[in-house]
Amino acid sequence: MGGARRNSRFGLQAWAVRGTHWIIANIALAVMVLAASEPASAASPASFPGPIEARVLRVLDGDTIEVAAHIWLEQELTVRVRLLGIDAPEMKGRCARERGLALRAREMVAATTVRGEVSLTQIQYDKYGGRVVARVAAVDGRDLSDALIASGLAHRYDGGKKRPWCETAER
Repeated sequence: MGGARRNSRFGLQAWAVRGTHWIIANIALAVMVLAASEPASAASPASFPGPIEARVLRVLDGDTIEVAAHIWLEQELTVRVRLLGIDAPEMKGRCARERGLALRAREMVAATTVRGEVSLTQIQYDKYGGRVVARVAAVDGRDLSDALIASGLAHRYDGGKKRPWCETAER
């Protein structure tokens, strides 16, 4: 019984340490945002110009990646990032064409970020919780959104109605 109590106590301590790291990381990010922001009248508190260097942890699909953002003094914040200004086909799309394009888009993002490091700019809240929207550039400076559009693997998107990837007959 003593062993169970010890493991429980250490489990609680580990949880508290992780929680403390999370709080410190978020405070650090808030300090960076406030320090780099223009006067309140000129900048929205819901955005951050960047750049923030980040390491790609995984590519979810053609327009969403998960990164460890290097925010301050060896602190990282893990967050999902939707690529700004585009709509890529969905992995669970309505037709075989959309699913095929989605796979190609995800592979292109993975190949472009193969070295793992990216730079985030124009960072803002996403309309869905748990992620941000940002302009993402690879190590060589190539903008991922522009590269996907140029390859025909994404459409420009400004928040309005999305363009379909499937022809009506294919559904």
